[in-house]
Amino acid sequence: MAEAHPRRVLSTSSSALELHKAMLSAMSSLVTDRVARLRRALRTPLRLGSLLLHAAYFLAVSFLGYLILRTLSFRVSRRPRGIDVFFTAVSAATVSSMSTVEMEAFSNSQLIVITFLMFLGGEVFVSLAGLASQWHSLRKDATHKSQRVESHAELEMPISATTVDLEDDNNDNRNTSSPTMDAKKRRLGAVRALFWVVLSVLLSAHVLGAVTVAAYVARGAAATRRTLREKALNVWTFAAFATASTFSSCGYLPTNENMIPFKRDVGLQLLLIPQALLGNTLFPPLLWACVRALAAALMPMPMLADMARHGSRELTGYCHLLPAKRCAMLAATVAALVAVQVALVCGMEWGGALAGMGPWEKMVNAAFLAVNSRHTGESTIDLSTLAPAVLVLFVLMMYLPPYTTWFPFEETSSTKDHHPKQSQLGIKLIKSTVLSQLSYLTIFVIAICITEARKLKEDPLNFNVLSIVVEVVRQVPFCHIFCSAYGNVGFSMGYSCSRQINPDQLCTDRWTGLAGRCSDSGKLILILVMFFGRLKKFSMKGGKAWKLS
Repeated sequence: MAEAHPRRVLSTSSSALELHKAMLSAMSSLVTDRVARLRRALRTPLRLGSLLLHAAYFLAVSFLGYLILRTLSFRVSRRPRGIDVFFTAVSAATVSSMSTVEMEAFSNSQLIVITFLMFLGGEVFVSLAGLASQWHSLRKDATHKSQRVESHAELEMPISATTVDLEDDNNDNRNTSSPTMDAKKRRLGAVRALFWVVLSVLLSAHVLGAVTVAAYVARGAAATRRTLREKALNVWTFAAFATASTFSSCGYLPTNENMIPFKRDVGLQLLLIPQALLGNTLFPPLLWACVRALAAALMPMPMLADMARHGSRELTGYCHLLPAKRCAMLAATVAALVAVQVALVCGMEWGGALAGMGPWEKMVNAAFLAVNSRHTGESTIDLSTLAPAVLVLFVLMMYLPPYTTWFPFEETSSTKDHHPKQSQLGIKLIKSTVLSQLSYLTIFVIAICITEARKLKEDPLNFNVLSIVVEVVRQVPFCHIFCSAYGNVGFSMGYSCSRQINPDQLCTDRWTGLAGRCSDSGKLILILVMFFGRLKKFSMKGGKAWKLS
């Protein structure tokens, strides 16, 4: 009888602990469900708050830059108007590079201010500020929770030795009973590590970029050094300004003509091309390589390896660190798009806008234009002299987001889908080659601009890009909503002999559309467009393999 009493107590304590665990599990699931509902309800207000925060940040930076620029002295005697100075500050802070004031009107101190505005407005710096805010919030959260746990432990009553023994027996269950706390600690560590990686990349890119450009100009580029001396520009100011502008994808340069005075300076262009790529379209692969190298060097931090393998959007919400496969496809996509642009520029402008240069200079200038068409905007050639086909392609490149990727794979797949059948893989690859309606329209417009290049130059009032767009788009709709407006419609801007700049005495007006004046090659392309427009319903779902975000 004496031995039965401890067993009964032990059994009662065990039942009480099991009941307590069941109640905690039920409460935890209830709280998790409520939190999930609250997050869904607050998702739109949070996004609106983030939008307002970003807008307030850019407005504050722009206004502060405007005040400083207005305080400092200008290089010209006639000061620009206030609206123009504010326009320049906003353009630098939003990395838009639109100008209403000549850049050579700003003094050296003002150029330094504009450099800081471009640095503060760059996407990498803004994302770094977001990581810092998230790190502070998570660390504050963790501090408050640890303080609550300590205060709760002080108020706990002493427990019996039997209960202690039972808890020791279930030690493993107790250690794994707080996955939420472990996830938050893991997220805090990932955000902290990612913050330092991005900060290192940002500072290294600017310091190394400015030093290499300044060293190149000071030591090796006599023509560039002479140009800067004629324009009274400091070498270090030029190097820092050019680096900040190129890496942040702004496109400003402290010269009125942008990069046109340096179109023969191949070395300077080759120094700026990597900065334009790494600060924009190739920033995710660069960041992935840094995280991967850091994960290999620091073995006790498995979260870095996970971020390098799967990306950091789910763990930290940072959208610039993409998964390994996406980074590889992004780099391949960027290389392919640059190659297409270089081929078109060289093919259309080898004896035109690129005339007077050597073969190597033409190739580098074409590559510089192709890289800068993706949001940076620095130019070594007057864009108004380029062929319309090249301009249409540049417009498409400017429209595409920086991380546009041809990605014919599933973002998330189960283990059974890791090794699909060969036939299924072939079908997926075939489907992934189907483009969107807008892509086909752009290709057709570029093709017509190529075949009618001579008429676009000699007869611009009849043959221009707008009239060709109308002629092509009327055959193909953008989507189901616009079928009645754009699909297989007979609209045409027509052709009039009276609009010829150099009148042709043999020209007679006819009641035909612009297609009637196209060359045979252009008519064949329009025939293809008509067939495509009639069969458009079979390609309405194309373009899904292209990731625009």
